[in-house]
Amino acid sequence: MTIDEYNTQRPDIILKEYGRNVQKMVEYLRQVPDKQKRTKMAAALIELIKQLNPSIKEQPEDPQRMWDDVYIMADFNLDLDIPYPVPPRDVLQKKPNRIPYPQSNVRFRHYGKNIEKLVQEAMKKEDPKEREELVIYLGKLMKTFFSSWNKEILDDSVILKDIYAMSGGTLSINLDKVREDNLFEKLYRDRDIKGKPFGQQHSHHKNRGHRHGGRPFMKNKHHRRRDQ
Repeated sequence: MTIDEYNTQRPDIILKEYGRNVQKMVEYLRQVPDKQKRTKMAAALIELIKQLNPSIKEQPEDPQRMWDDVYIMADFNLDLDIPYPVPPRDVLQKKPNRIPYPQSNVRFRHYGKNIEKLVQEAMKKEDPKEREELVIYLGKLMKTFFSSWNKEILDDSVILKDIYAMSGGTLSINLDKVREDNLFEKLYRDRDIKGKPFGQQHSHHKNRGHRHGGRPFMKNKHHRRRDQ
């Protein structure tokens, strides 16, 4: 680039993710008369691109992607001895395939799709004790997830009713037992504004003014040093 040469006067970069220097190397490849040497240099250029751009990785299902990029930077005018054909020019106008959004009917959206999957797994258990333990764990999860997005408290009877509905009447547990033993307690305790666990907000006051051995440090204006 000369002193009076500006970017507006230089050719446009065809593939900006590789930069101008890589494009210049591709333009140099077109001037190499020997096809075998040209192919070897093109392979070395691709390896250099991988080192300069660690984020650019060759896809196993599409190994010719970077070769296509070299052809594109060469304006589709490059003869190489590789097993891949020259890509058509309309490849530049092609749009990527649309990824379909997974469609699934979630009956209880406030719990999420994974809860319904866990319910299906719990239904496969034949041991009554193991199934009951899974119902308790599901209740904890559902109460935790619900409270994350809602201020009101979800009653245990509603949780049991929803588990019963999601399992088609297969999973159930005694409501009185749940309430008596607080089996559906949330997995995470409530936290205060400062982010400390509930019940420990003022725990730091208990040890204030204490020294080694748990003896309180008394500040007394009449206290004298022993050597006086």
